[in-house]
Amino acid sequence: MKLLLLGKGGQVGWELQRSLVCLGEVVALDFDSHDFCGDFTNLEGLAKTIRDVAPDVIVNAAAHTAVDKAESEPELARTINVLAPGVLAQEAKRSGAWLVHYSTDYVFNGSGDTPWLETDITGPLSVYGKTKLEGEEAIRATGCKHLIFRTSWVYAARGGNFAKTMLKLAQERDSLKIIHDQIGAPTGADLLADVTAHAIRTAQQCPDIGGLYHLVASGQTSWHDYASFVIDFARQAGIDVKVAPEAIQPVATSAFPTAAKRPMNSRLDTNKLQSTFGLNLPHWQIGVTRMLTEVLEK
Repeated sequence: MKLLLLGKGGQVGWELQRSLVCLGEVVALDFDSHDFCGDFTNLEGLAKTIRDVAPDVIVNAAAHTAVDKAESEPELARTINVLAPGVLAQEAKRSGAWLVHYSTDYVFNGSGDTPWLETDITGPLSVYGKTKLEGEEAIRATGCKHLIFRTSWVYAARGGNFAKTMLKLAQERDSLKIIHDQIGAPTGADLLADVTAHAIRTAQQCPDIGGLYHLVASGQTSWHDYASFVIDFARQAGIDVKVAPEAIQPVATSAFPTAAKRPMNSRLDTNKLQSTFGLNLPHWQIGVTRMLTEVLEK
């Protein structure tokens, strides 16, 4: 099997380089790759890359993910999140390849407190959410064989993430104010990559399982409780933490105005994915503990 991975330098792309190699030959590209075009603003170059590589599976881990910045550059966000995935899908349809693509909880309006189903009505609140939803629709419209995984609150040991920011601030400040009214599940890039590899292998054997799936770690938490978990873990690991537990103050989203509106309810129901692929998704604390152990050992 030959796989083309786009967006290899991101958190998910980095982990996919590890998980996909078990399936076959992997051609991994980023925006600045030289041998082939991985630049999502060069649509003709992307199409030529797919024709030249001739992969059995295209895995797209590239996206415009700067949520607030997207508000001021909607055309660029649309090119990267809509037009480029559309080209990948058209080429996948032409060649008969599978396309794997990642989407987001931002396609929903974040209302209520029930985990979102794949069949629920969407209602994105931001340019980022709107373009990611349009990207999903562009892929489906081609009729290509595809797997779309909606996820949320992604982190990895490599690169920056919320937990690392909290660790740094906890060592510098006497008190912290953390949002408590946004709820979701921190999801490791390694989990996304491992499930993706399993799903690709399954889809190769059972083509009719293609479609849209929600993929996040199990359980739920708020940013405030997530931060508290991270800081408590660091404290127990012997890290010199300045902020006391009671000084981690819960505040409303309105305390930190942003250019893009965030969904309050980022819960995603993963029953469809777990039953289709025979998987048990671990609790979010398991993955975060593993990531923190790796980070604090460096």
